Amino acid sequence: MSRTTLSIAVVALHTSPFSAPGSGDVGGMNVLVRATAERMASEGHHVEVITRRFTPDLPAVSRRPSGVVLRLVDAGPATLRPKSEQEAFVEAFRTGLDAVGDIDIVHSHHWLAGMAGLPFARDRHVSHVQSFHSIAAHPSTALSEGERPESAGRLAGEEWLAQTSDAIVAVSHAEERTIVERLHADPARVHVVLPGVDSTLFHRAARRLEPRPYVVTAARIEPLKGLDLAIRTIAAMPAAARPDLVIAGGPTDGYESHVDELHALAAELGVTDRVQFAGPLSREDLAALFAHASAALVPSHSETYGLVALEAEASGVPVLAAASGGLREAVSERAAALLTTRDPQEWADRLTMLLGDEALWESLSTAGVRFARQRTWDRTAHETVQVYQRLIASTNERWRDWA
Repeated sequence: MSRTTLSIAVVALHTSPFSAPGSGDVGGMNVLVRATAERMASEGHHVEVITRRFTPDLPAVSRRPSGVVLRLVDAGPATLRPKSEQEAFVEAFRTGLDAVGDIDIVHSHHWLAGMAGLPFARDRHVSHVQSFHSIAAHPSTALSEGERPESAGRLAGEEWLAQTSDAIVAVSHAEERTIVERLHADPARVHVVLPGVDSTLFHRAARRLEPRPYVVTAARIEPLKGLDLAIRTIAAMPAAARPDLVIAGGPTDGYESHVDELHALAAELGVTDRVQFAGPLSREDLAALFAHASAALVPSHSETYGLVALEAEASGVPVLAAASGGLREAVSERAAALLTTRDPQEWADRLTMLLGDEALWESLSTAGVRFARQRTWDRTAHETVQVYQRLIASTNERWRDWA
């Protein structure tokens, strides 16, 4: 490899990796970008995370306790704005990137970041790595349940990024297939780097009997996450075996009314007293919630990966998840039930069986912890840096061939 220590520009336009996940447009991507950046910095690399300024009272450049440099770029109003509005900020954000010092590589997260990050990388004569985290459905493609059509700018932008970036890092083999099939990327340039989990934060606690057992669904509140199925599952269980359902998360921008729809559904099914809306939680509070949960439900229609399922496993919590997208890779089949059906009664039957069988629960819990221990953020960071180093070495070799 050409260099041991790298100067890495991590670009995330539409949301700050240092914002707490669970509402707005803050989710698993934020957790991944922050954790990976912090681990790369701990390995001695200079890591600068660049995001749009969303509040007026923070310094333009600051160093986080982890050693990561956070740079806020003025692009659009200094307020939180829905992701759907931020395409208009790309050009101003691209101009703001000129203040960044010398770098070896640019890694953009989400298509909006890439639309600024790729031209910036070209201007600096360095390689560009793209991570999508979610990919728009093409107009000719049937939308998955819960998906919404995207702008023409996103459709064209994602194809351009997939076909022009020097490398693409996908978070699952499911995402890799989507990138190749939908965006026509060269498979040789797509690298799968699986996310990790902080097992010092998410870990198995001593089992205790709760006065009212509860199961957890942690997700932003939007139709794609399938939270209606979680509520229907609880309602379909025998009343005597019915646990509480705690929904941890707030609404995605533009889906505020979906919260009311879920409340109405719980009332219609007669389980209002069993469904709790906890709102967005800090990482620490989510870990504490998982610590004594009886199960985690992940009923998403589609997930690029499904980090929350891995966090539940690390906490020793058995998982019931939809067998969709990257969720097949986020869990171990020995630690989770992957369901291909969206029939609430079948979900209810599986959950009832799990909660009523202590030996089964213990087996799934133990297997989940064992599986999660293999998925560390150190490993994720190391494999990501390897992608960077191979690109830089390849670029240097091409320059030598041309000389």
